[in-house]
Formats: sequence, structure tokens, C-alpha cells
Amino acid sequence: MPEVREFALPDLGEGLTEAEIVTWLVDVGDVIAVDQPVVEVETAKAMVEVPCPYGGVVTARHGDPGTEVPVGSVLVTVAVETGTGGGAGSGAGGGYRDRIEDRIRGAGAGPADGGPAGAVDGAVVDGAVADARASAEFAGEETGGSGNVLVGYGTSAGGTRRRRRGAGARRTPLGGGPVRPGAGAPAPRGTRAPEVPADGPVAVISPLVRRIARESGLDLRAVTGSGPHGLILRADVEAAVRAGASAGRGAAAAAGRTAAGDTAVGAGTRTAGTGTALAAGGGLAGGERVPLRGVRGAIADKLSRSRREIPDVTCWVDADATELLAARRAMNAAAGDRPAVSLLALLGRVCTAALARYPELNSTVQGREIVRLPAVHLGFAAQTDRGLVVPVVRDAHALSAERLSAEMARLTEAARAGTLTPAELTGGTFTLNNYGVFGVDGSTPILNHPEAGMLGVGRIAEKPWVHGGELAVRRVVELSFTFDHRVCDGGTAGGFLRYVADCVEHPAVLLRAL
Repeated sequence: MPEVREFALPDLGEGLTEAEIVTWLVDVGDVIAVDQPVVEVETAKAMVEVPCPYGGVVTARHGDPGTEVPVGSVLVTVAVETGTGGGAGSGAGGGYRDRIEDRIRGAGAGPADGGPAGAVDGAVVDGAVADARASAEFAGEETGGSGNVLVGYGTSAGGTRRRRRGAGARRTPLGGGPVRPGAGAPAPRGTRAPEVPADGPVAVISPLVRRIARESGLDLRAVTGSGPHGLILRADVEAAVRAGASAGRGAAAAAGRTAAGDTAVGAGTRTAGTGTALAAGGGLAGGERVPLRGVRGAIADKLSRSRREIPDVTCWVDADATELLAARRAMNAAAGDRPAVSLLALLGRVCTAALARYPELNSTVQGREIVRLPAVHLGFAAQTDRGLVVPVVRDAHALSAERLSAEMARLTEAARAGTLTPAELTGGTFTLNNYGVFGVDGSTPILNHPEAGMLGVGRIAEKPWVHGGELAVRRVVELSFTFDHRVCDGGTAGGFLRYVADCVEHPAVLLRAL
């Protein structure tokens, strides 16, 4: 007799709590082998093929492409022949955990030695397959973010790990302590919610519900759960958030009416006269609401964190790039059949040489310490259909311009195909941002937290320029340098940018650093 087993979305590590279904790799009725990939999902880090630890016949798929599913939700149901164990038991064994961790992290590819200490602190995969029913018992999720994404393209772990509940740890039963009455959905009639200790956990249906409450600033202890034994469901939290928002709007409206009574009529401004109707929810009527999730959500979180924590400053300089372009043409003409060296790779090589002269800019701030890093892991911005990502070239300081160009080309193709691993998107120490491809001259970018520097390159355009004492038309580029003012003074940043400009104007200057 076949035994029906449910395979739930496993803990993907890196602090991720949900993923979006992109493509199903199997259909209902298909026979699958143990560890066969069954679905492709997209997280805030990368695209991941998720393998199923059971072998058998797929009897159901749960979720359509585009659906966002939290960790612990059932993905597929598999009929397994009794006695075979599906080849993986419960799916929580160490072997499967190791295999899925390798798959998610890019077959074990981690940061190279010499990378930023603590900048890519990996998350522990805490149970490769979580039973959907067991998600209701998950009451000890740590507060924290996912750490390292780039300029919004991942997030810095910051040393935060999800803890594993020890065998002897005290576990609060779901019904062991009812929560206090609050703004959530009412508890079933006739049931009484016992008091929850002030410092104890609150039972919620899934980590996603806890995250929604945290992001909304909602105290879960003030919510009454409508699930079994007072379990807090997503609907309870959303109802509580709406109730709080309505109360806030009511107070604001009352204050507005009071203020209006003290204001002379005829001030000339009326909401109705603007021609813009406000919806009851406080937004513009008919406006489209797009959830900030996946890569876009990670970008938003990363940008906000960088702007909040880093006192960044930007300086600019114009440079005559005519000689650099001529040197590149000569270099590629002499290369024969070998791939051409890109202009971005030459600028990357200039960056590594400049960082060798000003090593304080290849650093990060951790607490009350500046950590200067020995290796340059160079990130560069790449535009894709899924948004802007920043792949990282490991040990860029040790690569020639030709090898740097080849690695950048490989990572760019992987970025556009959506196959970059988390290891290829994290651990950068400095970023090169070529926004000239968008046809603009300059920008003041937000630093890629926790990095301390970013070189921006604008478009190269023909402009009048004094060359050799005479006015001439030259190929001019605007260079900008954004830096963390905590790691250095303006003189260091100015010296770095001036050296980069000198290398662009006179490529022979770079030969001294090769």
C-alpha cells in the first residue's frame, strides 16, 4: 500500500523565510526519484531548484507559479511505496540537509579566504524538510534580517543565525498559554485564552506571520488567535494591523477636524478641489499596489539599511578617457583570437590598483572597529530582467585585465539567466557601478552595505577639452566616488579618485602597479 507523504518548502538558509514558485519541474502523475528537483523557486538571493527527498508518484502540487510560499508550507504530495521509506525517511536527516545546503549555496561555493570577516556569515540550515504541521510549533524564530544582498541585492547576515532548539530546551505547548485578548479575530466562543508569560513565546502558524507582525510593529501578545488552542493565524495578524491603521486614521481625522475649526474658511485649499480622491486606506484611489518581495524587497531592505547606518559622501571629477579607449583598442587588436578585454574590466583593474594605494577604503565597519580587508572582492552592477544585481569577482586584485574581463562576462551571463548562486552575490568588499550604460553623466549611489566604497562611471561623451594647451574634442567621462566617511577623511577619498582619474587619462600610470 503506498504511503502518502507531504514535502514542505525547506529552510533555505541565509535567514530567508519564504520563496516564490517560478516553475514546476514535475507534473501530477510523474514518477520521481529521491533528491530529484521538483520545483524552481526564487528567493531574495537567487533562483533555486528544490529537490524532493522522497521517491514515488507525484499526487498533488500545491501552489501555482507566482505564488509566494513560506518555509514549512507543503509543496508536493508524493505516494511512496511502503517499506522503501522514500529513500529519505522524514527528510530531516543530515544527508539530505547537506545536499540541499550544497545546492542552495552553489555546490558548497563559499567566500574565498581573505573575504570580509563576518560579512558573509552563513545561516544554519535548521531542518531541511519542515513538516507543514510542525510549522505551528515554531515559536522561537529569532528577530533579524537576511543579511548580505547587495545594493539591495541580498543582505548582510551580521552574525545572526537561526538557533536550533536544543533537546532539553523548554517548549511551550500551543495550548499552554492563551494570548491576551487584542485586535485580532475573536477566539472561538466558549474557549478561554490563558495568559502568556511576559517573556515567553507566542504560538503562530508560521514564521511568515511572525515577520508580518514584526514589520508592522505589532505586538503578537496583543492578538487573540482564532486557530486551534489560540494559535495566531495570518488573518488574525492582518486584521489586527488593519484595526490599528483604522484607529490611527480616526485619531488623525479627529485632529484634522479640530485644526480645521481653528482655521479661517477660504484659505483656498480643499481636498475635493484638487481632483484627486483619496481611498479609504489612505492611498490614491485606483492606485496599483505592488508587494515589495523577492529580489525587489531585498533591494529595498538593503538600500534602507545602508542609508540608515552609513554616513556616505560623494565626490566627482571629470577625466579625459581618450587615451584609455585607444589603449583598449590596441590591446584587443594585438590579442588575435582571444576574447576582447572590456572597458569595465580595465576600470576594475584601475580600482584594484587604487585600493592597493589606499587600503583603508577596502574595509568595513563592525561595531566600534574598522576592519581592513586583505583581499579585494570586486562587485559590479549588472542589469537583469529581475532587477539590478551585483555579482562579485573573488580576489580581483590577483587577476589580470584579461582574466578579470572573462570572469565579469561569465557572471553577467549567469545574472541575466538567473543562475547566480548566493555565494556569487555576496561577500564583496568594493563595488564598481557603470551607470553610463543608461546614458547619464553622474550619480550619487547608495553604498552596498557593509562596503565602504563605490566607484561610479558615467557615460563617455565627446566634449570640448583643453589638451596640450589647445582646445580639442575629447572623450570625457565623469567619475564619482562614494565612501563611508567613518573609515577615512576626505583627503584619502580625494587621493583615491584622483589616482583613478590619472590612470584613465594616462594608462601608462597603471603599469607601475602591475
